[in-house]
Amino acid sequence: MSRKLPGLTALGTRVVSRPWLFLLAAVILILDAVLLGADLPDRLSNGGTTDPGSESARVQRVLENHYPEQQPNLVLLVSVPEGAQADDRKVAGQGVRLAERLSFEKSVVGVVSYWQTGLEELRSRDGKQAVIAARIEGGDDRARAELKHLAPDFRGTQGDLTVRISGALAVQDEIESTVAEDLTRSELIALPLTLLVLVWVFGGVVAAALPVLVGLATVLGTGALLRVVTSFTEVSVFAQNLTTALGLGLAIDYALLIVRRFREELGTGADPAAAALRTVRTAGRTVLFSALTVAVALSAMLVFPLYFLRSLAYAGISVVLVASVTALTVLPAVLVLLGRRIDAWQVRRRREDGRAPASKGRLTAAVMRRAPLVTVAVTGLLLVLGLPFLGARFGTADQRQLPATSEARAVQDSIRDDFDDTPDGSVPVLLRTAGASRAEARATAGRIAGKLSALDGVTRVESSDGTYRAGHRSEIPTPADSSRRTSGHTLLTVVSEDHTAATSAAHQRLVESLRGASASDGAWVGGPAASLVDSKAAIGRGLAPALGFVLLATLLLVFLLTGSVLLPLLTVALNALSLTAMFGAVVWVFQDGHLSSPLAFTATGDVETTLPVLMFCVAFGLSMDYGVFLVARIKEDFDRTGDHRSAVVHGMRTTGGLITAAAVVLSVVFVSIGLSRITNTKMLGFGVALAVLVDALVVRTLLVPAVLRLLGRRAWWAPRPLRRAHQRFALRDEPDSPPPSNLPERTSHERHAASR
Repeated sequence: MSRKLPGLTALGTRVVSRPWLFLLAAVILILDAVLLGADLPDRLSNGGTTDPGSESARVQRVLENHYPEQQPNLVLLVSVPEGAQADDRKVAGQGVRLAERLSFEKSVVGVVSYWQTGLEELRSRDGKQAVIAARIEGGDDRARAELKHLAPDFRGTQGDLTVRISGALAVQDEIESTVAEDLTRSELIALPLTLLVLVWVFGGVVAAALPVLVGLATVLGTGALLRVVTSFTEVSVFAQNLTTALGLGLAIDYALLIVRRFREELGTGADPAAAALRTVRTAGRTVLFSALTVAVALSAMLVFPLYFLRSLAYAGISVVLVASVTALTVLPAVLVLLGRRIDAWQVRRRREDGRAPASKGRLTAAVMRRAPLVTVAVTGLLLVLGLPFLGARFGTADQRQLPATSEARAVQDSIRDDFDDTPDGSVPVLLRTAGASRAEARATAGRIAGKLSALDGVTRVESSDGTYRAGHRSEIPTPADSSRRTSGHTLLTVVSEDHTAATSAAHQRLVESLRGASASDGAWVGGPAASLVDSKAAIGRGLAPALGFVLLATLLLVFLLTGSVLLPLLTVALNALSLTAMFGAVVWVFQDGHLSSPLAFTATGDVETTLPVLMFCVAFGLSMDYGVFLVARIKEDFDRTGDHRSAVVHGMRTTGGLITAAAVVLSVVFVSIGLSRITNTKMLGFGVALAVLVDALVVRTLLVPAVLRLLGRRAWWAPRPLRRAHQRFALRDEPDSPPPSNLPERTSHERHAASR
């Protein structure tokens, strides 16, 4: 005896019998959500792509607390007047006064300038620019607030000097403000286009407006939930983009399914209340399974310790929860009240049964006649499109995420291009010398520095008692006391002979060498390259558990839906295959730089380490969304007729148009997100849009019916013990029964329409 879904029947009964009550509750909750989520953008954080428990993170915390001059987050790039030089007396005097004025700010520590230190690396090669670096104390939120307070006083013309501001804080602040601006623009683009697509799909304005309203309610509700989450943990600023895209996309997908099924039920002569109840019990079951599969895929990101991924998992799960609840409660209530007015304001004729045209069935029949050829050709094409991913290189995001017009990026680019001996070539090594005398600490530092200086790729190691080079030591001290002992730590600075980016492959190899040579001495190696090495290691450790969780949970859910052993395996395999084009495009376009000019971004030669994980979880979940739509309808027809081939054709005919429409709508939403000026957001938007279109137009339309034709009735096979388990535990809707007596009375118009 299978387990029923009385919860859906009870929910549907309550909704259709008291629609005004549910609508009033929804309006109150949405207004509360608007108020609660109003300050969400101010509570989001940038970053979170490093493992907080890693060796590099421990080094970073010590450097921030005890060596602020080694970790500047504020950079002033000072340009001298035309015809002058940074060493001119008048210019130098103004530069010193500017640095002193900055050092008098209460929140600023560790001010270092060219005019105070004479360090050549702080002056450009042509002598027309110089750098003042400092650190603003406090957490991210407090430091950014201080930056916004300080920036107007120091940016622009300062006497004869011109100042531009950059540094980690400025880059972070510009990314967040750009994301917020781009998000507003993407919503203004996506909503009208989505409404136009839905008008084309439904043929009427009223029916098309309902999914958009459900999507807006979902986005607002999710914003409120995320505001609550920010009270307990950090949430990435990119969660806003994901919330908008998934909120609009999933809510519209579910609303499409609900509205389409409601119109089908009306077409059979049912009155609105009975049609809505039947819709909740049938399409609602599909929505529940779909929501579970998408939530499972997104929750895999909770396995990883990086809060960037974890916070996006919180955002995604919140979206799924709000979208499914809204689609199963608020939307049916609106449908009951609208009744047959759902077809008001028609702009084109539609089929009375609301189904796809017969051409969809003819295409499926043609594919099934040539199933072996279609299977081999489509599979081969998708594998070829995914080949570029074999050459993927993983890195970390920097200021090149910003558009070229950004001040923070322009300053960093100028420092990289116009200055010599930038700190990109140095790696901090922290020695733990707690309890040791100063003489013992110096001796330990000297011994380890001498050992590290002999490693391949090391130019020198700087410490307070000299600069160590391979084979000898210079007694000339470094300009800064870079190994002063504070709170039981001593800092060494390893300078690499490689002057490429701080996270390059050469610097990552150097980090591995330094750790191998100093691990027995209890030293910690930090810096940008070490953070990247640790992040990749954390993701590598989490991949197997995350994939295992997604696969096992997905297989279980599809088994409970279908009772088959082969269909869950097939669904997972085809979902994975549908992602190959996305991953291939990520490398070919964003890593290698093809199409960088028309898409307006700067290729960095690598892919941000966390992005493939995020894109996999989102795209896999959305692919499962469409897979559940299709398999649920095929299963429903197969249970009714017992004819495998006709069930596939009929399932494709009834859901093919729905899946295509949902994919077009979702791709519009993600493409609008992809128009962002931030490269990672652009990659997420365009990549997921491509995956959605490939899944709906290629995999679901061609590959699924072809493979199901090859499998035949074997697709529904399961061993006897599992069949018994499915009969006992599978979730099914209850068989048809008369509508409950407390449903609203039909109007005379509805009774007349039903009799016709």
